[in-house]
Amino acid sequence: MNALPPRYDFLVLGAGPAGQKSAIQAARAGRKVLLVDREARAGGECVHRGTIPSKTLRESALYLAGLKQRSVGFVPNGLGPQTKVESLMKRLHHVLIAHEGYIGRQLDRVGIERRRGRARFVDPHTVEITAVGGAKELVQADVIVVATGSRPRTPPEIPVDHEHILDSDSILSLIYLPESLVVLGAGVIACEFATIFQALGVKVTMVDRGARPLAFLDQEITDLFVQQFERMGGRFVAGQKHEAVEHDGLSSCHVRLASGEVLSAEKVLVALGRTACLSGLDVQNAGLAPTDRGFLQVDANCRTSVEHIYGAGDVIGPPALAASSMEQGRRATRHALGVPLGPAQDTIPAGIYTIPEMSCVGLTEADAIKRFGSALVGRARFDELARGQINGETEGLVKLICDPAGERLVGAQILGEGATELIHLAQMAIVGNLPITTFVENVFNFPTLAEAYRVAALDVLEQRARVRLAS
Repeated sequence: MNALPPRYDFLVLGAGPAGQKSAIQAARAGRKVLLVDREARAGGECVHRGTIPSKTLRESALYLAGLKQRSVGFVPNGLGPQTKVESLMKRLHHVLIAHEGYIGRQLDRVGIERRRGRARFVDPHTVEITAVGGAKELVQADVIVVATGSRPRTPPEIPVDHEHILDSDSILSLIYLPESLVVLGAGVIACEFATIFQALGVKVTMVDRGARPLAFLDQEITDLFVQQFERMGGRFVAGQKHEAVEHDGLSSCHVRLASGEVLSAEKVLVALGRTACLSGLDVQNAGLAPTDRGFLQVDANCRTSVEHIYGAGDVIGPPALAASSMEQGRRATRHALGVPLGPAQDTIPAGIYTIPEMSCVGLTEADAIKRFGSALVGRARFDELARGQINGETEGLVKLICDPAGERLVGAQILGEGATELIHLAQMAIVGNLPITTFVENVFNFPTLAEAYRVAALDVLEQRARVRLAS
């Protein structure tokens, strides 16, 4: 008689940010947890091919771009088509080793079992794991969390060859910097890579069917972003769809647009979104079906239509950020454990690691006007700040969006270096429902970029006084 498969309280599929937090939450509650991933080391796409590698390259680009400005042309002569991309990411190996080590120790410390292999559902409670050598193992679980992440979406009409026409994974494997690059798309990944390569001296053209990049951000912020991108030598082509993409077999790629214009470049980056990694998972055996867009559908607590199966991270679709994925994984497990939960957070900040950075939390100005009928908006430009002048970061902007009375902060949008750090002040003010006067009545270090909050808050208060005087 065959032995029954081993049974776990929680089975987590995927060891990226969502899977890690889900598994750790369950283990800390004393549950027996198995974490399964295709990679030998934890971290998922975020660590191995996404966030950490791209941000490491960004830091090199940011440093060299700043050095260019301060070295009277010395550095540009050292960068160009013969510059090895690997040489710009020397710290990546050390960063990966340190981060992987930290994650591994954390998982081991709380007693999480781990398996390397490909998983597929056999039935709603049973999963088959195929190891690297081909050995198969059945496991069962009371609760299953699907956190298998995503991969670059490649439209069938684009012949991605990972040498001349690349996706967001293979572009990090380039040997040399190209002289020119066409980026298809204007989402987070597209904008990040477009500005990184531009800062490294590559001639970059970004193309998108939308009227502006990063449409979820405040339009004032994205307009400033495009202005800076083009001022630095890039080009943004709005409202255009690609009709054909090809490599000429020699040294150039050609992108034909719907307008008839043909863009030529040494390389093309296809950054047209990502698709959930559900292939081979056989979710139909668990009673699940992907949405029309290929994601798992979940409720506010990350539970699917099958009561004991949850989804978290990129596999459930936007916002597909590491920070939101972590929260989704944590929330899914806490709900499965029956731990009381507050309402789903709508104050998770979004950080876009372009050059310069952009970040947002809460409502945009347009959102606030739609919700309240009007809004008071305060602005502080980095050229008004001593630290901005000292750093040479004079083109940044902090934009605070308040309710119509100018009493409470409901959203913030920031463009400029340090934006992904600065946004947390606004996040805490919104979460704490603090009055806008908090930023005026408290002292900031001088000189700092954080002083922008005080300047922007004073702008709101001046407007508020004028409105009250007029009434």
